Amino acid sequence: MDFTQLRNIISRYCVGEEIWVDSRTVYIGHKEPPPGAEAYIPQRYPDNRIVSSKYTFWNFIPKNLFEQFRRIANFYFLVIFLVQLIIDTPTSPVTSGLPLFFVITVTAIKQGYEDWLRHKADCSINECPVDVVQQGKVVRTQSHKLRVGDIVVVREDETFPCDLILLSSSRHDGTCYVTTTSLDGESSHKTYYAVQDTLAFRTEQEVDSLHATIECEQPQPDLYKFVGRINIYKDKEEPVARPLGAENLLLRGATLKNTQHIYAVAVYTGMETKMALNYQSKSQKRSAVEKSMNAFLIVYLFILISKAVINTVLKYAWQWSPDRDEPWYNHRTENERQRHVVIRAFTDFLAFMVLFNYIIPVSMYVTVEMQKFLGSYFITWDEEMFDEELGEGAQVNTSDLNEELGQVEYVFTDKTGTLTENNMEFIECCVDGNVYIPHAICNGQILSAASSIDMIDSSPGGYRREHEDLFFRALCLCHTVQVKEEETVESIKRGIHQGKPTSFYISSSPDEVALVEGMKRLGYTYLRLKDNYMEILNKDDEIERFELLHVLNFDSVRRRMSVIVKSSSGEYLLFCKGADSSIFPRVVSGKVEQVKARVELNAVEGLRTLCVAYRKLSESDYQEACHHLNEAKLALQDREQRLAQAYDIIERDFVLLGATAVEDRLQEKAADTIESLHKAGMKVWVLTGDKMETAAATCYASKLFRRSTQILELTKKRTEEQSLHDVLFELNRTVIRQRSMSGLSVDCLDFGLIIDGATLSAVLKANQEGAGSGNYREIFLDICRNCSAVLCCRMAPLQKAQIVKLIKASKEHPITLAIGDGANDVSMILEAHVGIGIMGKEGRQAARNSDYAIPKFKHLKKMLLIHGHYYYIRIAELVQYFFYKNVCFIFPQFLYQFFCGFSQQPLYDTAYLTLYNISFTSLPILLYSLVEQHVTIETLKRDPSLYRGISKNSLLRWPVFLYWTCLGVFDAVIFFFGAYFLFDNTTFTSNGQLMTTNTQMMFGNWTFGTLVFTVLVFTVTLKLALDTHHWTWINHFVIWGSLLFYVIFSLLWGGIIWPFLNYQRMYYVFMQMLSSGPAWLSIILLITVSLLPDVIKKVLCRAMCPTAIERAQPHLPVKQAPP
Repeated sequence: MDFTQLRNIISRYCVGEEIWVDSRTVYIGHKEPPPGAEAYIPQRYPDNRIVSSKYTFWNFIPKNLFEQFRRIANFYFLVIFLVQLIIDTPTSPVTSGLPLFFVITVTAIKQGYEDWLRHKADCSINECPVDVVQQGKVVRTQSHKLRVGDIVVVREDETFPCDLILLSSSRHDGTCYVTTTSLDGESSHKTYYAVQDTLAFRTEQEVDSLHATIECEQPQPDLYKFVGRINIYKDKEEPVARPLGAENLLLRGATLKNTQHIYAVAVYTGMETKMALNYQSKSQKRSAVEKSMNAFLIVYLFILISKAVINTVLKYAWQWSPDRDEPWYNHRTENERQRHVVIRAFTDFLAFMVLFNYIIPVSMYVTVEMQKFLGSYFITWDEEMFDEELGEGAQVNTSDLNEELGQVEYVFTDKTGTLTENNMEFIECCVDGNVYIPHAICNGQILSAASSIDMIDSSPGGYRREHEDLFFRALCLCHTVQVKEEETVESIKRGIHQGKPTSFYISSSPDEVALVEGMKRLGYTYLRLKDNYMEILNKDDEIERFELLHVLNFDSVRRRMSVIVKSSSGEYLLFCKGADSSIFPRVVSGKVEQVKARVELNAVEGLRTLCVAYRKLSESDYQEACHHLNEAKLALQDREQRLAQAYDIIERDFVLLGATAVEDRLQEKAADTIESLHKAGMKVWVLTGDKMETAAATCYASKLFRRSTQILELTKKRTEEQSLHDVLFELNRTVIRQRSMSGLSVDCLDFGLIIDGATLSAVLKANQEGAGSGNYREIFLDICRNCSAVLCCRMAPLQKAQIVKLIKASKEHPITLAIGDGANDVSMILEAHVGIGIMGKEGRQAARNSDYAIPKFKHLKKMLLIHGHYYYIRIAELVQYFFYKNVCFIFPQFLYQFFCGFSQQPLYDTAYLTLYNISFTSLPILLYSLVEQHVTIETLKRDPSLYRGISKNSLLRWPVFLYWTCLGVFDAVIFFFGAYFLFDNTTFTSNGQLMTTNTQMMFGNWTFGTLVFTVLVFTVTLKLALDTHHWTWINHFVIWGSLLFYVIFSLLWGGIIWPFLNYQRMYYVFMQMLSSGPAWLSIILLITVSLLPDVIKKVLCRAMCPTAIERAQPHLPVKQAPP
């Protein structure tokens, strides 16, 4: 066994579950260790630069070209363009090269502009000013210049520029308060601790005199873990080693609160910070529509190759006879005639490929890009998605995914700041069954709707009065709330801060702030904790002092917290508050039934409830409790288990006092939005870093979980009681049993799943290790599929992304959407098919890295159900219509080869070939794809279930694609053979020209081609007119204007001798054709016959089996403004 294996085993058993990875040494202040200490080995670390952009100045052109030519159509047109350059082909290379160049250039400009905006955002972050201690002085520098080992000064309300180890703070106890909203979504204040030996440093000179090194693990993405130690050198003594943990590490992106300033040393910088490691790398997102387009293009490419092969084979079969050799007018040279037959056949094959290549239109990509770019402005212009409070509306960061908004099947949402407003509201409290409803408050903000304060009754009986006093004292003492430093006792008494009513309290739990504020409104005010004494102001304006002896902190297993205090009379009191399930079993007296009834009533209303109890301790009880607590706290191993045992011994034999009800204020219309998403067929998952109890309460309030929902728990607590294997299979049997019974019973049970981060890691890890007991991932997914809602709590940012990736990779391959407002949501936003950022209180990291940004969660409803619905309908018609009109365009060219000896003779003039997709038929479909409304906005709002009708890419499935293709072939056959039979009887005129007997029209191949082309342009344009449901003046202008433009262009093109052309084959052709009356009749007849099958099909389908969307269409008004 080598030493590496031995070290790993020792570290595993000595350190516990922590496995020490390759470490790094940080020299604080870049000072070498003293002589005789460890060897000084300078190490290179990245600077503090953050990069969220995709391109650089040097790699933009090659990288962007590589990504664009990954598109099948772009690559195909590049090949066609090169073929036209290399060999002699029927058409000019300009016809392919120019449109391709235009598409590539427009797309590159658009993507380059979007990335330039990201560069600007990165620069604003990297150039932020930062204060660094150098040679005993504070020097201001830019954020990107920070290096590992620099000592940084951070002031109140500033964001930490990198990951730092706290050395000292302006608070005498060496603590600081931090909010990590942009990291884990929690807006509450967390306490961090300075190193014991450095917390007394107060000045830059003292901090600069520190001689120490930090040994810590290499960068890890886990936000909640950190392993390290600091070695402090003092004179010639042995270095003092102190352990470092997550409580000493200040993470980049967090914000300093309620602390004037701190001194800290940088340990991880730039892309090695935990926040950056939790970012997903940017990748090009492609919509389902684009994937369908690529699949259709492959089919059409196969059709194109088949056409070219058939024509090449038939050409040489036709020329096999000596009397049918290649015609003399093809101007082949003798060298060309002497070439090997294989080379000649291959050249002819390529020439046919070029002749038929218009079946794959490059202009479709131009039109799609323009439609996406212009269509995205409808979101930014939407006044209903403008937020007055922020003064901002919705933003579109990338327009490539507009249609994907209409295909979402799974919505993954953050909780804090996304579903909620980060405001807790104290609703009521119940003491021995008597209910007290205070003046409406919300974290200290006095709401305008309330006008009076309900004070507690001052004249109840003695027993009731005693319990009331104890209840309100309990809530004023049993908490970990801190008072803001700048507040004075007098200002708290008056309830005024800087002339405004506000909150004076901060805490790691917003519930606690709401409870303390609620007590303040009911006459009991918590003033401060000073010298270990808690001071409260009772309703008689008397200050009471209680000595704080012990705090039994809250944990998710016990689901309660307690404090032991000593009153001024010397009485020992144990106050406890917690979940009803953890308090009621430990109660020995009190009005349990009355309180329990009120708790259940509040729970039904979606309120968060806590029960309050107390116990009087004798001197001996208190000494015994101290003994248990001190023994557990001094234990080096199994400390958590020993503390839990001590808490269990102490927290018993309670007297029940009452209960409280607090509401986590949801964002406006959050519940309505989730309900609409459910009706639209979407599954909503909540992914949060918050505690399970908090998150579950929000899920009930937002109607994600209903009271009838049976909750399935897949949590660490349960997997500790049973094995993961047993829990998974038990849950799976439960949902399968219910699924089999649901067919027999009308009342189908609704399931909701709760899973935490630790269990998710175990599920994924077991799957990766190939657990012999089964595929845990598939079992987990099967459970999730049968649940109407899923809550994932205690999720690290990367775990959020893993959940999204897990669902994306499932066998159904659903379209996913992730929405959040903090930096902790960036990973899942980048992982999901569509990422939406909320411009909330947690910074703009999510909004900056998202595809779309909206002010509030409620705007998601219109974003998906209205905009997404319209975008998908429009672009689906655009794609199918383009393929249809190009089949109509090229199939007559294919049929024409059978009548011209397969000589690669074009049916249409070069001008018509070039302008068909660019001018004659492009504007009508572009406008249709921007303003079409098949049903009204009000109908889509009223009936969210219409969203189901377009889900799973239903309008771009293979049967629909086949119908459009067959319709194009049918119309092309009508065009070609209708015109062919029109010219069936021909005679020579006196000057040798060929004239049709039945139309008296001059006959020639250009006349024939022009007639086919005229019928073609009118038919495909009128087909679009028949598909249009929403007519405006601009529709009429573009559709009829395009037809008029074709006629005018043809008259000019054939009515003038153009000096720059060496041929005048179209001269007078169009005018001569229109001079024939039967030709007009034929054009009208052929257009009618071509459109008739599609009209009949639509009438029959609407009459026999109308879809939900078609049933909603009769209510469509004549005119309505686009969204």
